[in-house]
Amino acid sequence: MLESPWLRIGWRNLGRNRKRTTLTALGLAIGFAANVLLVGWVEGLQAEMVESATSLVNGQIEIHDAEFRPDRSMFDTIGGRAGVDVDALLRAVDADTAVVAAAPRVYAGGLVSSGEATSAGMFMGIDPARELVLTRFLDQLVEGRLPVSGQNELVVGEEMARQLSAAVDDELVVVASGADGSMANDLYRLVGIFRSGLTELDATFAVMPIGDLQALMVLPPSRIHEIAVATTDPWIAETTALRLRETLPGVEPAIEVVSWDVLNPAMVDYVALADSMHFIIIFIVFGIALFGVANATLMATYERRREFAVMLALGATPRSIWSTVLSEALAVALASLILGAVLIFPVMVWFHNAPPDMRWLLESDITLMGALLSPSLRVEYNPSFWLTCAVALIVTAVIAALYPAFRAGRTPPADTLSGL
Repeated sequence: MLESPWLRIGWRNLGRNRKRTTLTALGLAIGFAANVLLVGWVEGLQAEMVESATSLVNGQIEIHDAEFRPDRSMFDTIGGRAGVDVDALLRAVDADTAVVAAAPRVYAGGLVSSGEATSAGMFMGIDPARELVLTRFLDQLVEGRLPVSGQNELVVGEEMARQLSAAVDDELVVVASGADGSMANDLYRLVGIFRSGLTELDATFAVMPIGDLQALMVLPPSRIHEIAVATTDPWIAETTALRLRETLPGVEPAIEVVSWDVLNPAMVDYVALADSMHFIIIFIVFGIALFGVANATLMATYERRREFAVMLALGATPRSIWSTVLSEALAVALASLILGAVLIFPVMVWFHNAPPDMRWLLESDITLMGALLSPSLRVEYNPSFWLTCAVALIVTAVIAALYPAFRAGRTPPADTLSGL
C-alpha cells in the first residue's frame, strides 16, 4: 500500500489539519461504536427473551405423544393407555451430554374454589426435585413452600390466589375430569404462592406433585403427558432434539421430540426480523456519516488545490492524485476503526458481564411474547457483525472520498497557479 510515494504523502497529510482529521475520525468511530453497541443490545434482548421463554416454564425441548399437540388432550399420554417406563425414558434423556435437566409432567384443566370464589385453571403435576433444576418459576415463592407428595398440597400463582382471596394454609376445592370419564374432585391445602412475572401464568396455573395429580385424574404412574428438557444452550436445542429422536427407546404410539423454535415460531420470526435489521442499521448510521466524511474530504482537497496543481504541473498523473486522496480516506478509516474499538469494546465487556440494571427507569420487568425481560443493558458478542461493521466503515470512508479525489485529479494546473 505504501510503495507509491503519493500514497505515503497521503498518509502524512493527515497531520496537516489535525482538528479536522480528528473530528472526521471521531465521527466514523462513533458510528462504528453505535452500530456495535446497538446490535449487541438487540441481540442481548433476543438472547434474554429466548432464555426466559424456554427456562421460565417450558424448557428448550418437549417430549410427548405425537397427537398431544395442539389440543393437549388428557388422554394423549406418552405410550398411550399402556403408558411407558418413565424412569427408563428419563435416564435415556439424561444420558445426552447437551441435556442439563429433564422432568416429567402431567396436565389437567379444571376449577379451583375457595369459599364462594372459583377460578378456572390448568393443573400441572411435577416432580419438584427435577422441576427446580429445569425451570425458574418456582425458584422463589412469594409465600409458603413447595408441596409434598401424598399430602394433597398445591401451590398457585399470585394472581389466582388474589382472585380466590386465598392465603397459605387455606383449603381449596379442586374439580377436574378423570381419565376414566368420572368427575374428579378433592380437597387440597394451599401451601405456597408463586410469582412468575407473567400475569397469565400466575392467574391460571396450580402446581402439585405429579403423583397427586395422577391420582386425582385416575392415571397410573406410567402415564405422563410430557417430559420437558433443558439444554446447555437454547440455540442447540434443535440439534439436541434431532439427536434424541434417534437415541430414545422406541415407544408406541410414536412420540414427538420438538425444540422451542417449533413450539414458538412467532419468537423465531421475531429473532429473524431483528437480525434482518442489522444491515439497515449499518446503512443508516454510515449513510449519515458518509456525508460528513465527504464534506470534510472535499474541504481538504479544495484547500490544497494549489498543491495538487503543482504536483500535476511537475508530471504527476490524475491517478496519482486520486491515490493520494483515497489513501488519506483509508488512513482516516483505519484510525477511526482503532479509535472505535478502543471506545466500544471495554463497554461491551462491561455490559455483557455486568449489564447495568435499568429498573430505576422502568420500575418493572417487561413481558414480550411470553418471555419475561429484565430492564437492563445486556449485550451479546457478535464478531461476524463487528467484521461487517469494520468493512462498512472502510467502504464508507473510501466512497466518501471518491468525488473529492476525482475533482482533485481534474485540477487545472495553469489556471489554479495563476490565481484564476
